[in-house]
Amino acid sequence: MLSKIYSSGVLGIEGFEVTVECSAWDRLPRFELVGLPDAAVKEAKNRVQSACENSGYVFPPLDLMINLAPADIKKEGTVFDLAIMCAILQSDGVIPREYDFSDKCIIGELSLSGEVRGIAGVLPMAVSARDLGKKEIFVPYANRDEATVVSGITVYAVKTLRELVEHLKGNQLIEPTPSSLPTLDLTAHSDAPDFYDVCGQLKAKRALEIAAAGGHNVLMIGPPGTGKSMLAKRLSSILPDMDFEEALETTKIHSVSGKLRKGLITTRPFRSPHHTVTMPGLVGGGTYPRPGEISMAHNGILFLDELPEFSKKTTESLRQPLEDGVVTVTRAAAKITYPAKFMLVCAMNPCRCGYFGDPDKKCSCTPQSVSKYLEKVSGPLLDRIDIEIELPSVSYDDIAGKGNHGEPSSVIRERVNAARRFTNERLAKAGDRTGVLNANMSVDMLRRHCELDEEASTLMREAFESLGLSARGHDRVLRVARTIADLDGCENINADHIAEAIMYRSLDRKYWKRG
Repeated sequence: MLSKIYSSGVLGIEGFEVTVECSAWDRLPRFELVGLPDAAVKEAKNRVQSACENSGYVFPPLDLMINLAPADIKKEGTVFDLAIMCAILQSDGVIPREYDFSDKCIIGELSLSGEVRGIAGVLPMAVSARDLGKKEIFVPYANRDEATVVSGITVYAVKTLRELVEHLKGNQLIEPTPSSLPTLDLTAHSDAPDFYDVCGQLKAKRALEIAAAGGHNVLMIGPPGTGKSMLAKRLSSILPDMDFEEALETTKIHSVSGKLRKGLITTRPFRSPHHTVTMPGLVGGGTYPRPGEISMAHNGILFLDELPEFSKKTTESLRQPLEDGVVTVTRAAAKITYPAKFMLVCAMNPCRCGYFGDPDKKCSCTPQSVSKYLEKVSGPLLDRIDIEIELPSVSYDDIAGKGNHGEPSSVIRERVNAARRFTNERLAKAGDRTGVLNANMSVDMLRRHCELDEEASTLMREAFESLGLSARGHDRVLRVARTIADLDGCENINADHIAEAIMYRSLDRKYWKRG
């Protein structure tokens, strides 16, 4: 008897169909599993046998050959347990042999007791099943929220093996899980700290508003206690609302990483790895590749606090993803490309003691020590940062004075959303693809959207020569100026926009003596 059940696996952040074939013969009992399984898949034999018997069924004493197709793709994890068990039970006749599984997908891990445990990657699997024409998908009860954000496929949340088998036999049907799409709120920002809490630092707040509107990378430099980390943690509260496609792609990444704790992610991610993070931890990798912090920050923020304390090798690995928006991880087991479009936000002290250049506190570092500390941040990485902000020490009046809190995040976010809408309208008028952030404009788009009048052009030339800007630095000043103009609702970039954009590139010369 041959039975065929359809399941799903994950490659990168996309699902792919896996056909579980079970061939059973009435001869000396044997259990053979083929199809390039990893160790966890091979151990399914022990899990399914125990789950079967503890669910009240007899594990068939047959010669069982299980094949996971396609056989040329490595299968990993415990996602196939439930499908393997159903294939065996159909071969034995416990599930009716005439039952048609052709439009169904079954995924889930089995415990020894027969309970169905949650797994990673359910969302991309559900999307893949829907796209391949499946009408129903059976998922672990713990993963029901993420599966139900996929429209066009009926989701059945399964708690136990027995519950699924009785449903397939028609004895006790499982109620379909309602779609969660009608209750989604893509404008929710309630969990993020508010900019209203930050006293003073008006220049830094303005710079972060520009960064949010254009998707620009940011570096904040200042003594300890000036609010660098506080500002960075509040930046996500003023980022534009996510659209559904952004939310879906972000959720896929968190789903395959096994760190999804709810349904669709509707707020932009904020990731803040410790400076001891390894390169695979930051960019992704492992024996079987998994997303790193830069992919977990996709469509959101990657915050590197105390930037010089990170390994230089680790921070240099950010250069290619910052340019391309993707990262490709190559290992012996697989070659995977993960999306990595994120805003890089960095914070650092100006020296090891933190008070180099501070007018109120004396720096205890030697000039050589200061230079050595700053050299940990390379020129190529600085070239990929659009906005540099120097934060002064906060005065007592800023902390204690009334009315210094400024605007709440909701007000700033309205301006950021308006600027993004203006950007998209401008792109549409020029026949360009909408949704492209100013920070990611191509050279051709820069020429079309960043034309300068004579006054602005003269100012740009003077800055290029005096600051010693590279070609990349020149383009980044233009991109920031374009965002400032969008915030003002101006079609053209004027000298004031250029002047403010240049101000955010001046720290290169002060700290790194560039130019």
